[in-house]
Amino acid sequence: MVKDTHTEPTVGIVEPRTVKLNLPPGGFRFEKGGVLTEIEVAYERCGAIRPENDNVVFICHALTGDAHVAGMRPGEAEPTGWWEGMIGPGKGVDTDHYQVVCANILGGCKGTTGPSSVNPATGKPYGSSFPKITVGDIVEVHRLFLRQIGITRLAAVMGGSFGGMQVLEWLIRYSGEIDKALVIASAANLNSQALAFDIVGRHAIVGDPNWNRGDYYDRENLPDKGLSSARKLAHITYLSQQLMDAKFGREKRSEWLTADPDFRNNIDRNFGTFFQVESYLQYQGEKFIQRFDANSYLHITLAMDEYDIAERHTTLDAAFANISSRVLIVSLSGDWLFMPEQSEELVTALLRQKKQVSYCHLDADAGHDAFLTHIADLKRVVKAFMPKPSKGQAPETEEGGIIWQWQLRHYQNVIDLIPQNSRVLDLGCGGGSLLNILKQLRGCAGNGVEIDVNQVINAIDSGCDVLLEDIDDGLAMIPDNSFDVAVLSETLQTIKRPRELLRQILRVAREAVITFPNFACLEVRRQLLLKGRMPKGKQIPFEWYNTPNIHLFTLKDFLALCREDNIDVMNLICQGRGFSERLLLALGWKNLGASRVIVRIAKGK
Repeated sequence: MVKDTHTEPTVGIVEPRTVKLNLPPGGFRFEKGGVLTEIEVAYERCGAIRPENDNVVFICHALTGDAHVAGMRPGEAEPTGWWEGMIGPGKGVDTDHYQVVCANILGGCKGTTGPSSVNPATGKPYGSSFPKITVGDIVEVHRLFLRQIGITRLAAVMGGSFGGMQVLEWLIRYSGEIDKALVIASAANLNSQALAFDIVGRHAIVGDPNWNRGDYYDRENLPDKGLSSARKLAHITYLSQQLMDAKFGREKRSEWLTADPDFRNNIDRNFGTFFQVESYLQYQGEKFIQRFDANSYLHITLAMDEYDIAERHTTLDAAFANISSRVLIVSLSGDWLFMPEQSEELVTALLRQKKQVSYCHLDADAGHDAFLTHIADLKRVVKAFMPKPSKGQAPETEEGGIIWQWQLRHYQNVIDLIPQNSRVLDLGCGGGSLLNILKQLRGCAGNGVEIDVNQVINAIDSGCDVLLEDIDDGLAMIPDNSFDVAVLSETLQTIKRPRELLRQILRVAREAVITFPNFACLEVRRQLLLKGRMPKGKQIPFEWYNTPNIHLFTLKDFLALCREDNIDVMNLICQGRGFSERLLLALGWKNLGASRVIVRIAKGK
């Protein structure tokens, strides 16, 4: 994934705002106990604001983020938004068509009420008396805030990392108020390794002698050492090993060559080193203590650690049962903090509940922070998922793509074999043309599977739900019996293990429609007879040395495999090109006359 350079237009000046919430009688009650009678929320708002407020995208920020997601604050000369490359005119979330709202979270230290805020009852910072927060508390406060500024429905909720956990909670609680949800580099809970890093980070803070159980605001010395150590530890998890090797390796700072003996001795006595990576982490720690509060860090990391959807709802399936929004899940290849397997777990549960979900596993060797720093592909995926609304049309009422006559002619035999209103899995879906035809003409729903990220983006842009997946790696992410019909068009011959794929297809779908070229047809035999070389043509448009076709098989070979694996062939359509092949088919010589075969199969009784 290429690093984004932020050279695109910006949203310009964005004014920070604060609103005091109109809380229910008795104040805001926290899930783990405790009440606040006053809560303020700091937020920023930019983009195409409509009077109807029907195009709002709410951004949930990550662990130590804030409301300044894009643009420049008053007095700044350059954009400083933490997601500047994603939010703005023509970007992933196009502010020419959407308005973006981002608010600091409850428990934070960037304008929204948190431990460092003044308790109106005492006139002093809350400190140790601030209630423990949950992700649910954060979402409830943000929902109260949005309703207070006149927003009751969201075109989308979007966030990465801890922000993605907030998006999941929005989905579970208020999916009926959300058209789309984008969960990026996140999970239903933290794995044990991520938990361990957070636990050690909190231990560093509470072990700092200046922490004073959270009541340190009136003291000269703050728990900076503990907070700095926690940040250093966390920052290691945000970068991949590949990126750290590329940036630092075992390089040493230049000072070690010219340092005087006293300076060297001081480094030695403190067991320090001259490695560049130590200098980098020291810089990150020092920078962090200038902008963040130790108590906020404790509260927010604990809320993240304790978030566990399955534990709260018994299973992910139960949690996702009532979701009606269209969902996009994105994972990153170099992310070892929120593992891709955790994103796939979310996708599997959503598919099992037959929800509208797309999944993209993007190549991003930079690590977890790549969702902020290396977003070229991510931005394209987001823009496809959040396309420009048509004139006079709300963002959620997208239409399918245009159906061309040549597409109908090409797919007609396949379309005829697929029942009305069925749930379809299109393997190797390309840009989603067949899925769009089936949706518009047959009332079908379902998913595509495609390995080419450009094709996936095209399919998502046309309104399809697509999984960016290599069919050769199997369909493990897809639950049993998730679909009525699976379609595999002109792809079986390119699969490394076609027999295993057929088994997987009939595991995830009740039946399948398969199309493939027949390498025993008259034209292939004629070219072999006359030229003695592997044929090239419409069915095999490659030379033998660069062909992607791995398995060359015939109609008879396929039927024999079906008999051996107890697969029922319910429909068999043979197509010939030209007079000779059509004549052979009329005479019943299918293996010789068919250049293209379409079969409908199911698991045998």
